[in-house]
Amino acid sequence: MTSFGRQRVGWGVLLWPSLLLLCLIPGVLPRLLAPLNLGELTAFDPPLWRLTLTHLGLVALATGVVLALGVPLAVAVTRPGREALRQLAETLVGLGQTVPTFAILALAVPALGFGWQPTLLGLIVYGLVPVVSNGIAGLMAVDASALDAARGMGMTGRQRLARVELPLALPILLAGLRTSTVYNVGTATVGAALGAGGLGEPIINGLSQQNTALVLVGAVLSALLALSLDAVLGLFAPRT
Repeated sequence: MTSFGRQRVGWGVLLWPSLLLLCLIPGVLPRLLAPLNLGELTAFDPPLWRLTLTHLGLVALATGVVLALGVPLAVAVTRPGREALRQLAETLVGLGQTVPTFAILALAVPALGFGWQPTLLGLIVYGLVPVVSNGIAGLMAVDASALDAARGMGMTGRQRLARVELPLALPILLAGLRTSTVYNVGTATVGAALGAGGLGEPIINGLSQQNTALVLVGAVLSALLALSLDAVLGLFAPRT
């Protein structure tokens, strides 16, 4: 990465979390939005910092499950002789973003009830797509000459995967993880309608009360959380 790229990542890691923390200080965000005259903002119960932590917990848990499922699946279907299985996996995983989020949650509620469970299922289904797709693309893009050289050194299949394929595919895989995380920060706001809490609560309440200021509070905090997580994950991207 160039010096400009490193500087941009560094500024993002400092800027977005700082703005998020500033907006979570009681009274700061209402005062910033007051000149817009979009609606009345009273004390939040639960407070905004707790809603943000709940939202972050949902996204972090979903991301962990997505990684635990998506990376092994991408590895399994990119082994030689599994072209048909790879196409099937890409098709099935891709259905997660063709079906509307509300439909996935509505189908999950009768089996899982209200709260975290259906929301978490929706985030996992929705977040698998970029991780699996990028994982497959990264592993398939590994130079065949690098694998031949690894075989010539006497590496086993597992050693080639751990020492050659995954390191070379890591930039593309991390890009998919960042996309999945940002998607899920926005998708998790829908879970508030099912009692999962999080930053979707002020959005849902604002819509029901026709209070644009409440909607904007949830939207601003969700955007800052997404930008903060994307900047933090960018720190793990390999430097050139």
